Amino acid sequence: MMALQLQDFAKRYTAAWCSHDAARVAEFFSPDGSLKVNDAPPAVGREAIAAVASDFVRTFPDLKVLMDGLSSEDGRTVYRWTLIGTYCDESGNGNHVHISGYEEWRISSDGLIGESLGHFDEAEYQRQLQGRELGAP
Repeated sequence: MMALQLQDFAKRYTAAWCSHDAARVAEFFSPDGSLKVNDAPPAVGREAIAAVASDFVRTFPDLKVLMDGLSSEDGRTVYRWTLIGTYCDESGNGNHVHISGYEEWRISSDGLIGESLGHFDEAEYQRQLQGRELGAP
């Protein structure tokens, strides 16, 4: 995929996340593509990927994803992002979350994501979900 095509692809991927339409996010993956986030088992196939996206949309009803950058490293495309939203669990705690991370993409021959390895600071994410002050236990 050419650099301009990849940039456009990443912008549309970002818009899909912001649309809150989990199936739309999954369409950016090959039919047998996978999404792995940190140490979680990979979600394989569009249905499983849509379920992961749906969990984020449900947990953050005001979810906004920003594309922070795009680069190529070691044959992979690195998509850098920031997630902003209000956490809404069963207790309705409403803690604000602002976390950055990145995905390492392997683009398949069909021009879609064949594999995405997602990374973000899990400890910082949990701290924000729980509303703890920085440095608090």
